[in-house]
Amino acid sequence: MSWSKWIRQFHRWVAIAFTASVVIVTVVVLVQDEPAEWVYLSPLLPLFLLLGTGLYLFVLPYRTRRQRLNTR
Repeated sequence: MSWSKWIRQFHRWVAIAFTASVVIVTVVVLVQDEPAEWVYLSPLLPLFLLLGTGLYLFVLPYRTRRQRLNTR
């Protein structure tokens, strides 16, 4: 599997984890009176991973197009 395909697959799985963590945090906040501080912060790790991989996937077409133009 190439590097960009691996990152794309990782991005998809992290998106699923992020969505699940947001749903779980919402349920915990609605059920508990005063949830712990870390409960609010738990979706941040997948969000930062999504930011990194998403930026890479955003820049990838521009980088490959530029490489093709430079090789001519």
